[in-house]
Amino acid sequence: MSVRKILFSSEHVTEGHPDKLCDQVSDAVLDACLAVDPVAKVACETCTKTGMVMVFGEITCKGTIDYQKVVRDAVKDIGFDNGDKGLDYKSLNLLVAIEQQSPDIAQSMDKGWEDENLGAGDQGMMFGYATDETETLMPLSYELARQLAKKHRELRLNGELAWARPDAKTQVTIEYELDTRNGKQLLTPLRIEAILISTQHDEDVSNEQISKDLKEKVIKPVCPANLLDENTKYWLNPSGRFVIGGPQGDGGLTGRKIIVDTYGGWGAHGGGAFSGKDPSKVDRSAAYAARWVAKSLVAAGLAKRVLVQLAYAIGVADPLSIHVDSYGTGTVDDEKLLEIVNKNFKLRPYDIIKDLDLRRPIYYPTARFGHFGREDETKVGSFTWETPKKLEY
Repeated sequence: MSVRKILFSSEHVTEGHPDKLCDQVSDAVLDACLAVDPVAKVACETCTKTGMVMVFGEITCKGTIDYQKVVRDAVKDIGFDNGDKGLDYKSLNLLVAIEQQSPDIAQSMDKGWEDENLGAGDQGMMFGYATDETETLMPLSYELARQLAKKHRELRLNGELAWARPDAKTQVTIEYELDTRNGKQLLTPLRIEAILISTQHDEDVSNEQISKDLKEKVIKPVCPANLLDENTKYWLNPSGRFVIGGPQGDGGLTGRKIIVDTYGGWGAHGGGAFSGKDPSKVDRSAAYAARWVAKSLVAAGLAKRVLVQLAYAIGVADPLSIHVDSYGTGTVDDEKLLEIVNKNFKLRPYDIIKDLDLRRPIYYPTARFGHFGREDETKVGSFTWETPKKLEY
């Protein structure tokens, strides 16, 4: 039991990172399916390389999907509009390998979508996390990395970073005080130890200009001045050159940025990705529910930090287990917190889908800049799980 200082780092990526591009394309396809069939069964993966995008997986949908339009519109929106960037929405080669959902999987859930005993679409465990160190109830290391990535996109689009291309990564290291006295694990952010940004750029911009712009236009407006000091380290395009980026620089695949999608390494992760999956897949819907539960507990002042785990079996409605860990920061013990969760939340797939209104085309905005700690910026009704529930206890 002690008070000590620790360093913890979290990263984020922009919309043009090749893995994130794939997440967005997969969710664009999902939204197109849900727009015409709210009970569509969708498991859509995407991969990409220079000049090529492939969508593949299993989809059962009553409507007809124009994959050419859906995919090209998504790639255009992300910003790949010229072959010099490694991908051009106008000329890319699109491959489609979509089959219907396996009847073996379908029959395990064949209780009807309106049946309260609707079974989970697969087995697995999902985690939700919340902490009071930021207004969004997200970890500070994650939130700053995210905001740097969002600022990069904002300035790229408005022309202030005219040399910037869509692919970029950020990383922030925070020095925390960790107090483990009296059985607690209390975290207090002290300062920013290091900031790392790597961004794809045009051929004719100098490293000096890149460093100057990133520090003055991206970092200073985002990072609180009181957390920056003379010992903060800045690593700005440390590779020295990043002209070749996006799918040309690295192949991309759906589901390879699951820590960027969640809590930046804090809490825990069950391993299941989100994008391209309809809400019957508890990898997605139960992870959203777990965040909803954790955020509701912290927002109610019942704990400073909370981790929630849910576990499911394919075809079975009720969770196999529910676990709550407040890291000793609760105003009541974890057993009581679990009682409060069981009293206030129904965590069967049917109830999660109904309470969070998940059978709508709301997923494309979630596929960039994280699934948690967000507001519904695009006003399509996303992020219902970010509204804390008023708890009875």
